[in-house]
Amino acid sequence: MFFLARAVARLGDTMLPVALAAGLLQHGYGAGAVGLAMAATAATFAGLVVFAGVIADRFATRTLMIWADIVRLGSQALAAALFFADHVVLWEICAIGLVNGAAGALFQPGVASMVPRLATDVQGANGAIRVAESVAQLAGPAVAGLLVGFATPGGVFAAHAATYAISAVCLVLLRLPPPAPDGRPADHATAGFRADLVEGWHEFRSRTWLWGVIAVWCLYMIAVWGPTGPLVAFQVVEEHGPRAYGLVNSALGAGTVVGGLLALRLRPHRMLRAGALALTGFAAFPLSVGLGLSVPLMAAGSAVAGAGLSFWGVMWATSVQTQVSPDVLNRIHAYDVAGSLAMMPVGQALAGPAAAALGAERVLIVSGVTSCVVVATLLAVPAIRGLVRVDTPPGPRAPAPGTAALARPE
Repeated sequence: MFFLARAVARLGDTMLPVALAAGLLQHGYGAGAVGLAMAATAATFAGLVVFAGVIADRFATRTLMIWADIVRLGSQALAAALFFADHVVLWEICAIGLVNGAAGALFQPGVASMVPRLATDVQGANGAIRVAESVAQLAGPAVAGLLVGFATPGGVFAAHAATYAISAVCLVLLRLPPPAPDGRPADHATAGFRADLVEGWHEFRSRTWLWGVIAVWCLYMIAVWGPTGPLVAFQVVEEHGPRAYGLVNSALGAGTVVGGLLALRLRPHRMLRAGALALTGFAAFPLSVGLGLSVPLMAAGSAVAGAGLSFWGVMWATSVQTQVSPDVLNRIHAYDVAGSLAMMPVGQALAGPAAAALGAERVLIVSGVTSCVVVATLLAVPAIRGLVRVDTPPGPRAPAPGTAALARPE
């Protein structure tokens, strides 16, 4: 049920950019409006996910996820109705994006904490989910394009709303094992929200391997991931046309499927070290485009990049889920997501000025080299490269003497 919920929701999420772009352009808006509508969701999500982690640790995680799906079902159904009625106003679409971002932030912490509760093989579960999400990412834009071509953008929004309905039903049907006692004192329910937020920060900061990866990842977002996406699109479309870009992008998605399958089979003793070494392959993506290689070689480079990035993602997610106590996992995951995403808009914003000053090819070459520098930095930190694999998630922290532990109802 959880696997199906994640796969279907990912399929819907990858359809949304096509629907927004096609729908807003058909109603006379430009590329700036499309970016603003997408940014409304992304900014709200990034700004609220840390607080959502605290909420998820205080209440029943699955219940919050179900309500988040129900809210997004309603908001996307409203968007579909607006497009079907040809009443499309930008501020209304952005307001719907704000609601979606807030609901997504409420949903996200449970994505990490549910996996170790449901699976005895956490790495295998993460690998399977990564494969399903990668396949959905390949299929989503194509399905959205067909729906736009044969129906209307409103049909894509209606289909997107339906994916949230399916996700909510799957979560309702889940039969979860009883939650472990969270190890916190019985008077924890009366503790303040701010106290939980501070506790989550202390737990995050106390793990060098955790905050070390996030700190390095900020550099990765600014110098590698942020500029690579828009500049690769610009460069490939300008030099070889949109079909070539579609091929390169599809090869990247196919590579992520391969990386997920490899993560199902390989069981490294030091997961972050193995994941960092695999991440070296991402450099092939910006370098192949920046060096002006042929389209087949660019496609091959993007496939290698996708495999490396996907394998790293499974190693990282599994490390967090198996190394962190369940009573703080939602908050830790929220800090992880917020830190990972915070610098991406900065990298995207700097891509244009950097390309104007240096040329898109040079910026992509610098991004490829920086990708290798990021890997070297990760491997240079002993706490990261030396983190030993744990297959069984740790139990909750011991409660304070003389106090009873609270178990959250599901």
